[in-house]
Amino acid sequence: MKTFNDLAELSNEEISALLELADRLDKQPEPQALQGKVLSLLFLSPSLRTLASFQAAMTRLGGGSFVISPDMSIHGLETRPGIVMDGEAAEHINEAVPVIASYGDAIGIRAFAERKNLEHDMAETEFNSLTSLIDTPWINMESAMNHPCQNLADWKTLDDLDVPANGGKFVLSWAFHPKALPLAVPASTLYTAARRGMDVTVLRPEGFELPDAVMQRARTAAESAGGSVQETDDRADAMQDAHIIYAKSWTSTRHYGDRMNDQKLRNELVDWCVDEAWFGNAQDDCRFMHCLPVRRGVVVSDAVLDGPRSVVIHEARNRMLAQMAVLHRMLGGGQ
Repeated sequence: MKTFNDLAELSNEEISALLELADRLDKQPEPQALQGKVLSLLFLSPSLRTLASFQAAMTRLGGGSFVISPDMSIHGLETRPGIVMDGEAAEHINEAVPVIASYGDAIGIRAFAERKNLEHDMAETEFNSLTSLIDTPWINMESAMNHPCQNLADWKTLDDLDVPANGGKFVLSWAFHPKALPLAVPASTLYTAARRGMDVTVLRPEGFELPDAVMQRARTAAESAGGSVQETDDRADAMQDAHIIYAKSWTSTRHYGDRMNDQKLRNELVDWCVDEAWFGNAQDDCRFMHCLPVRRGVVVSDAVLDGPRSVVIHEARNRMLAQMAVLHRMLGGGQ
């Protein structure tokens, strides 16, 4: 495995093999599997779970890692293309990335969307420009439109919960947040649930529809897997017989890059906070998922987050296990 970028680039057999490996490494640790291997971690966007889970994964497999972010550079890192570097930053990302990559056996890169131009972000322009600078194996730790590490962990979580693939109902719900957030998690989560063959409903208020290309990609995946994809702003209809509600905030695609109008639109939607009332006509054991971090009392109530429906801690631990499998396959040379 030279890259881990998008679940769409893997066959069902390859996904299943990674999940089986994650389970095996959890039950039968291999503390010397990556002895002497080094993972470079480049964070151009902030992180808690992604940073900690990759470092933990490498340590558990006997390897090492180091972390670089612009704030950590003593020179300052310039990321803008075509800039005359007469300001504070003394080093450009175009030199920094290949150097950082050369110090490790593989590199993980995390770089959020700029959220100025939707077409620009959907084309993964910035992320592709970074990966074009390296020739070592690399991992997408979240880009403008993708978060495959989270997606693989979520797939494992659904399997752990015995949520049916075909026939299981998955609700991807927009939730209130005071800030406009990227599309990477909702877009790739939608694809993941569809690819798994579930009946997926995108629950969102007007103005927060996901891009047509994102919806069509998911519908195509669902059709191939025996599932379905629909969208609605009707909460009761969306939650009917749901097995999973996956809450996530995202920016308004209607006002993409327009912070003021996005803010006006979301300010009217503070009631989009998941609480127990949302589960009235769902399956009795309907579970709550979220990639974290999550704002209590804003995205979800304390009662749901601290109650038996929530699997967010289990889901977060699966990040480490899923990434252990990816690293083992990428750097371990074995099965």
